[in-house]
Amino acid sequence: AFWHALELSREPFAAFTPGKALPLVLDTIRGARSSILVAAYSFTSRPIATALRDAARRGVKVFVLVDSDEATKSYSAARFLANERVPVRINARYAIQHNKFMVVDGATVQTGSFNYTASAAERNAENVLVVRNAPAIAAQYDAQWRRLWDEGTDLTPAY
Repeated sequence: AFWHALELSREPFAAFTPGKALPLVLDTIRGARSSILVAAYSFTSRPIATALRDAARRGVKVFVLVDSDEATKSYSAARFLANERVPVRINARYAIQHNKFMVVDGATVQTGSFNYTASAAERNAENVLVVRNAPAIAAQYDAQWRRLWDEGTDLTPAY
């Protein structure tokens, strides 16, 4: 009942691992109506990648920005999404592109220490914060995301 009341209130919502962090990220993606801008450091989570692909398939404009290490991993959700024709860029300008956030529909921000990985969801102590109905905060994250995107290079599909 507590979780349901928080969801209905649309107030900022926090979750931690182990526990509700991954479901909160997935719910945020599944609730998107028009756009999702993703900035990810480590990105190997199949459930998150699948949810983003599904959002793109239902007409949500999904764009993913990742750290340069994602281009060389044996499995990367970034490569999976590029192969699914979701626009993905690699930012190699910094020692690490360590951001972990999403801007959804220009008014919601999901952020926190949570990397988009199975380890973050299952083995680490992590946090996720979702701030809804906050266009001013979303605009700040959107501007940062666009700067990082503009510095990046396209990750081309492997097939």
